[in-house]
Amino acid sequence: MSTNPGSPPAAKIIPHVTTVHGDTRVDNYFWLRDRDHPDTLAYLRAENAYAEEMMKAGVPLRTKLYGEMLGRIKQTDVSAPVKRDEFFYYTRTEEGKPYPIHCRKQGSLEAPEQVLVDGNALAEGHGYFRIGNFIASPNHRLLAYSVDFDGNEMYTIRVKNLDTGELLPDEIPNTYYSLEWASDNAAFFYTVLDEALRPYKVFRHTLGVAKNPLVYHEPDERFTVELSSTRSRAYVFININSSLTSEVRFLSKSEPHGEFRVLLPRVFGTEYDVTHRGASFFIRTNDAAKGFRVVEAPVADPSKPNWKEIIPARDGVTVENVAAFQDYLVTEERQGGLTQIWIRDFRGGGAHRVEFPEPTYTAGLGPNAEFNTKLLRFHYTSLVTPESVYDYNMATCERELKKRQEVLGGYDPALYQSERIFAVAPDGVEVPVSIVYKKRFVRDGRAPLLLYGYGSYGLSSDPAFSSNVLSLINRGFAYAIAHIRGGMDMGKPWHEDGRLLKKKNTFTDFIAAAERLVELRYTSPGRLAITGGSAGGLLMGAVINMRPDLFAAVVTRVPFVDSLNTALDASLPLTVGEYEEFGNPQEPDFYHYMKSYAPYENVAAQEYPAILITAGLNDPRVSYWEPAKWTAKLRTMKKDKRPLLLKTNLEAGHFGASGRYEYLKEIAFNYAFLLGVLGIEGSVRASPLS
Repeated sequence: MSTNPGSPPAAKIIPHVTTVHGDTRVDNYFWLRDRDHPDTLAYLRAENAYAEEMMKAGVPLRTKLYGEMLGRIKQTDVSAPVKRDEFFYYTRTEEGKPYPIHCRKQGSLEAPEQVLVDGNALAEGHGYFRIGNFIASPNHRLLAYSVDFDGNEMYTIRVKNLDTGELLPDEIPNTYYSLEWASDNAAFFYTVLDEALRPYKVFRHTLGVAKNPLVYHEPDERFTVELSSTRSRAYVFININSSLTSEVRFLSKSEPHGEFRVLLPRVFGTEYDVTHRGASFFIRTNDAAKGFRVVEAPVADPSKPNWKEIIPARDGVTVENVAAFQDYLVTEERQGGLTQIWIRDFRGGGAHRVEFPEPTYTAGLGPNAEFNTKLLRFHYTSLVTPESVYDYNMATCERELKKRQEVLGGYDPALYQSERIFAVAPDGVEVPVSIVYKKRFVRDGRAPLLLYGYGSYGLSSDPAFSSNVLSLINRGFAYAIAHIRGGMDMGKPWHEDGRLLKKKNTFTDFIAAAERLVELRYTSPGRLAITGGSAGGLLMGAVINMRPDLFAAVVTRVPFVDSLNTALDASLPLTVGEYEEFGNPQEPDFYHYMKSYAPYENVAAQEYPAILITAGLNDPRVSYWEPAKWTAKLRTMKKDKRPLLLKTNLEAGHFGASGRYEYLKEIAFNYAFLLGVLGIEGSVRASPLS
């Protein structure tokens, strides 16, 4: 490959021919999938060196941006404590240290602090560090936690004696995110991964016992398993889910050696989850309810004939979560694109909605560890309001602000304006777009604007405050979020209209949002930058193939761009489970539809925007070779001199740098790229014409 300073790396071409459904394709960069190939890491390192060379002139700007963003953070800080029994659990950070310190106090917040786990001490000597599970035993004397030092999301469980501070010899590798204790304080349940990194088995571990019996095995590769416990502390659940179908199995926490029972057998296309109170389960289900409804069922026999409807299905409303307390049933609902929290009194006090002060916002339940309580913990934010934590009295409707993200340096929300507009998609559907900018902003088409999008898996892109984005807004940018189909921004039907053979709605919605922003003169194509990561990277790749003229710059993180080839390889992580989201290309209709939008397949000999691509070498969700292959193909095909950079973190996975300071440096790099290619501040060197 070419490694001349200042010239882009040229990955070698080794044609790999495949034929599917009579369609023959040639993949010149298939070899990059082989991490052990002698040229693979060399290519990634060459791209990293080239990216640094092209961004060399922007180093002072990167330093400046990093200082700005760091300067808005209260580096020594403490989270809002969460009460569980007589203990208050919280995390705190210290200036100069990249990771949180996990602590608790007993009896009151004035009591002496006990440090449970210092992430900085655990991370010492490792390029990456992340805590997965972190759960104290019911008697609060033991702590089960898990750690990942590679970014591959394969966690090792350890157990700490909180009385003595000693680690027990128990150590369990290859585990995933969920873990639940039994009531005896001696046993816990955990999940493990198969070769495709799918959580597929549940085991029970008893402290000090070497053999861990298998509790449940899910053979269907479309499904994953996850553990949870009821707030009542009565039951542990095995939640078995695909994109379309659910099954829950339950066991009394006081009988850890018993057999899990099926709560409701799986029915294709039916989703449900469960909470518990007394002799009843409360089930949120889409059975006969596209936007979900809530039914009550007896624990003794929760089958459908015994259901009693508590909250019916309603047009335009999606019930997203249900939580039971001793005296209250709480639901998180979505209507008109906004999240709502409803409180229903079991004692006959009726129902009421928690009121919020702004027309566009995001609210959701926080950690609520106590069952017999009148206090509800929730989080609130908007594009101008920093993350806020409240305790809400469900009886009196009074709320107490427990914590608000401090933005240092004199942030004044009154200086900023947020609004929501609508774009019309090609099929006539109105797509919401949330926007924030400084009040001096002038709509004359000359301002830069950064448009974010995701649009997959039913995940909503709700408006939330970011102190980092202020570094763009304070330089004259507007920042916008396109609430496109494929997400759940407008409820469950919004997701249905952006998956499988309707996936292209995601891309055309985003293009319509961009066009509307240009039409209303918030920006112009020469000043419009876009960003999205993971499945949002699929979006980025698709829209710049479809409308490269509409965008000036793209920043895409760990982009899912080799989507067709990945979907054709069932051995890869997530592939089979995503058939219900994107389709199975082993079926001809899905193959041809997916091929028609897959970013890697549709790279064309045309001009493209300036592009910055990031990747993680240990990423188990979007393999490093997807952005690498895409970059290599773009280099040979595109007909412009605009920058094309690939930056791979060789010590991290899907989520990038794990420490907060290194993470900010990554954001500073991305912002410096945008400011440079848009001609606002700093510079990025142009690429030689391919």
